[in-house]
Amino acid sequence: MMRLETQEALSIARQAILGAGANEAIATSLANATVAAEWAGSRAVGFAHLPDYLDGFAKGRISKSAEPTITSPAPALTQVDAHGGIAQLGFDRAFDQIVERAKAFGVTVFAQVNNFTAGELGYYPRRLAEQGLVALAVTNATAQMTTLESRKPVYATNPMAFAAPRAGGKPFVIDQATSATAFVNVRQAAERGDSIPEGWAVDANGEPTTDARKAVEGLLLAFGGARGANLALMIEILAAGMTGGNWSMDAPSFATGSDCPAVGLFIVAIKPDLLVPNFVERLSAQIERLAGQGVRIPGSHLNVTELNVPDDLIERVRAFNRVA
Repeated sequence: MMRLETQEALSIARQAILGAGANEAIATSLANATVAAEWAGSRAVGFAHLPDYLDGFAKGRISKSAEPTITSPAPALTQVDAHGGIAQLGFDRAFDQIVERAKAFGVTVFAQVNNFTAGELGYYPRRLAEQGLVALAVTNATAQMTTLESRKPVYATNPMAFAAPRAGGKPFVIDQATSATAFVNVRQAAERGDSIPEGWAVDANGEPTTDARKAVEGLLLAFGGARGANLALMIEILAAGMTGGNWSMDAPSFATGSDCPAVGLFIVAIKPDLLVPNFVERLSAQIERLAGQGVRIPGSHLNVTELNVPDDLIERVRAFNRVA
């Protein structure tokens, strides 16, 4: 493992992104999001996910120079076309506008289309919560999830992330997919030769399986059966339907080929103290009360005090550097 300081980690990520051909603005936005994911404990979408972006730049799945177009179809709406670029840059470009409009109108919506996959979804509402807002974000991607009725790829893992400010600490964040597990967990089980729990996945023929090696060739399942699938559909309607992005089953692969998935990112931000002046204090007190009752609070088990990235992963990333 390589221990990295924040600025060193940002530099490594940024130089790799530039080395893959992306411009300065894209490199800065993506490097910031990558390192933020590491600090948030979401390492599967931190440096581990960066090679997917780097390969995407190299193969043409992600534009190396796209500048997002920002429009306002109504005073409280911000609409962005990422033009085949990263999701993070469009959000960065519109960030101040989102905050200003949420504070002015009490609520605002950000709808982005034609972007690559969003990376760590919690990154977006967490940043808004740091500005005193309550935010909900949803996104979709290439279809890799099914239902037992369909047994065909119909949804992405269709995650949702929620964040809210709280007194005297970091924002409260929930970031989870609608699949029963992440694909990386299935892949790691297959590499170890372990079995997986029932309800996680189906094999290449659409049959439920506990064999991780067969599951790698198949599809993930939604958590909670029909209820989880319903939630995935709701997110699909918001992330693809309300942005105009590709439905997951129409989105090109984010890992192969030269076409951008062109999916969507949908965010709602609310200024809570317009409704409840002491919202932040009430939320903090309630979270403490729930923790006292033995409730597992999302994020409470994480205590990332330093950045440690596997040496081989750093070497994969550095392979894209202009100067290794």
